[in-house]
Amino acid sequence: MKTLNGIDGLHAVANTRIGYSSWHTLTQEKIDAFADATGDHQWIHVDPSRAADGPFGATIAHGHLLTSMIPMLVWEVYAVDGVRMGINYGSNKVRFPAPVPVGSRIRAAVDIVNVETVPSGVQVVTAVTIERENADKPVCIAEIVSIYVPN
Repeated sequence: MKTLNGIDGLHAVANTRIGYSSWHTLTQEKIDAFADATGDHQWIHVDPSRAADGPFGATIAHGHLLTSMIPMLVWEVYAVDGVRMGINYGSNKVRFPAPVPVGSRIRAAVDIVNVETVPSGVQVVTAVTIERENADKPVCIAEIVSIYVPN
């Protein structure tokens, strides 16, 4: 993990790839827990028998399970010291170009796209590309916006 030194550290890495998270396996237990937490029990996610005959040949992870993992994946890549707090400000764009079959391993590539001074500190736009091991296309592309407030 890379540790950035405050607001100046964020400005220093604007327009760069910070790195990659570690690999994580998406198990049926994780998919089921997300379904329970959100109430989304669609069969393509939670019914392995039916999904085996479906369009993907197995259950697949919810797209929003992937987006819910973004903070954890990003925190494996970088942290910012010397700030009072970081706040999730939202997302500019999120896409799911390919499915994630159960048992897949995923990781995130993290790019700092833009660092802009705002009244409360800096607004950071981070491009997070979640890829599936041995796949041709990414499974999630998200542009995440955060605000970092200096000490």
